[in-house]
Amino acid sequence: MSDERINKKYTTWIWILSIAIPVVVALLFSVKIPGVERLGFLPPIYASVNALTAVLLVVAVIQIKKGNRQTHEKLMKICILLSAMFLVMYVAYHMTSDSTPYGGEGIWRYIYFVILISHIFLSIGVIPFVLITYVRALTGNFQKHKKIAKFTFPIWLYVAVTGVIVYVMISPYY
Repeated sequence: MSDERINKKYTTWIWILSIAIPVVVALLFSVKIPGVERLGFLPPIYASVNALTAVLLVVAVIQIKKGNRQTHEKLMKICILLSAMFLVMYVAYHMTSDSTPYGGEGIWRYIYFVILISHIFLSIGVIPFVLITYVRALTGNFQKHKKIAKFTFPIWLYVAVTGVIVYVMISPYY
């Protein structure tokens, strides 16, 4: 298969997944699983998964800067797996629980919503960036991988860190 056909195949899947993941997540939010108890133990777990993702993203960048490509590759695959695990746990929690309203007041309320809204939009927007960055590494196109990774890394890191911040800010109201 030619490089052009491989890139076209990957590009098609990247866009399908980039659209399907947020749509499916949004649809599943409206579904409640009957007869299943509230999975209230999940938020601290998926917040910890976000924290671990953030730490490993930083370690992965340090490793590639040191020239440790294999370690970098393994860490990035773990970060993708952790992000997928987060998403599954997050959806499962919301399929068994009502959304928790933020109870803070004053400036903290505004700060919370700015962080939450930016987190949500960037978590959707980062999907194609992560997939494109991964595919470029997978196909050995390291020049283009490096170019897009400069954008992907800070967005993904922001999403992981703000996920933890959102959890910490809303946790008193669960």
